[in-house]
Amino acid sequence: MLPISMTTPPSKPPSKPKNPELSSNRKNYSNLFQPYLSFHHPGTCLPLAILLLHIFLLLSARSLPFFPTSHPSKILFPPSTTVTPGHSATLDVDGSNQTALNLNVLCPYGKVYVYDLPSFFNHELLKNCHELSPWNSGCDLFSNHGFGKVANGISKLVPENLRHAWHWTDQFALEILHHNRMMNYRCRSLEPESATAFYIPFYAGLAVGKYLWYNHTFEDRDRYCEMMLDWVNNQPYWNRSHGWDHFITMGRITWDFRRIEGRVWGSSCIYMPGMRNITRLLIERNPWDYFDVGVPYPTGFHPSTASDVMGWQDFVRQHQRKTLYCFAGGTRGFYRNDFRGLLLSQCYNNSDACRVVDCTGSKCSNGTSAILESFLDSDFCLQPRGDSFTRRSIFDCMVAGSIPVFFWRRTAYMQYAWFLPSQPDSYSVFIHRGEVQNGTTSIRAVLESISKEKVKMMREKVIEYLPRIVYAKPNEGLEGIKDAFDIAVEGVLRRVKQKEGVYK
Repeated sequence: MLPISMTTPPSKPPSKPKNPELSSNRKNYSNLFQPYLSFHHPGTCLPLAILLLHIFLLLSARSLPFFPTSHPSKILFPPSTTVTPGHSATLDVDGSNQTALNLNVLCPYGKVYVYDLPSFFNHELLKNCHELSPWNSGCDLFSNHGFGKVANGISKLVPENLRHAWHWTDQFALEILHHNRMMNYRCRSLEPESATAFYIPFYAGLAVGKYLWYNHTFEDRDRYCEMMLDWVNNQPYWNRSHGWDHFITMGRITWDFRRIEGRVWGSSCIYMPGMRNITRLLIERNPWDYFDVGVPYPTGFHPSTASDVMGWQDFVRQHQRKTLYCFAGGTRGFYRNDFRGLLLSQCYNNSDACRVVDCTGSKCSNGTSAILESFLDSDFCLQPRGDSFTRRSIFDCMVAGSIPVFFWRRTAYMQYAWFLPSQPDSYSVFIHRGEVQNGTTSIRAVLESISKEKVKMMREKVIEYLPRIVYAKPNEGLEGIKDAFDIAVEGVLRRVKQKEGVYK
């Protein structure tokens, strides 16, 4: 075999680019090896060519974005990575900087610009938390970045290593949770020119909540929203699409913002002209309004890591359930033919199969240990409509691995399409309320007729979708797992991207 020195050496070794792209890498590697492929000795060409081909393939593969490393998760989904549009992200893997994951990989639907809204519309509302409720201070409810106080009262029910993940979170804290996450969102842009969508961090639910009761005027209920729209409509990027690429989180049900002539409840925020094209993330949507998007109510479970999620999934999967079904709720005596009162009565009459947590009044408003215990111990949980068509209990039930039983299709099926399975019977049971009211259908009989194998499959589907209905604790999100916030914002970006060029 001829020594390498007998080949014609390159006159000058080629210099390697500091930050080569994949296509230029291939060209440079080819040029680097070309001098050593220029000889024609028949005994050396084939073996050496094969050797050099192996080297070439190895070097080329290492320049690919998903070449495996000892820490693949850092490459596959780095939540805190900031990428300037049009450039690649420089990540630190194994102590060295490597160029990987361009914008299209990290943020396939684009990025979000967060308006620097005057603090009057968000932070000052929280600062004056004692004014948020006409009955008591909201400071504990919305403390700890919106998560609320740590739920010490459930320590006997949950694994010790997951107690830190549980809080007494208020069902109306969504605006605060979303705002904090958005400020650290991996697809946030600091340059409005490059943004696909624009987020308005206005705490609409907190702003109107303190004016919904007693003798407040319509002007009181509308003032914050009118001022916010005046500010946003004067921003230079509003006119780009007249609001089609703007979105907002409104942490109450849609009907609290839809006051019409002749009614006294709520504000008229959604009916104001400036709100017409803005996408609205709400815990309950109007199913016939394209711009309303239903998102999960906040629950008490806020995982800090992917291990927290998987640990809780394993716990609820293996938990021994002693009761067929349960109902946590209170009567609504002011409603004619109160359906919740009927369910309570039937549960009490079937106490060997149904467990009751009577929440008459407000004693279950943010969850209690009794509610969590009943959901953990039951195969099914009854979910009638609340004061509106939806209720937070749906998600408390599913987080505990219990299978929801619905009586109105608008309670879930027409609300949370981005977050729940597309096949309703894969994770839930539907019984028409009329059949229960007229006595033609027995809830107990329906649930007892479902085989153990089917129950197991339904519970597994609930557990599979659990990450999509909870809000993670870290502002950067969970590494490698999308939670309810990720699903919601990605959904907004996707629909804005699809409508580009066809705004009306």
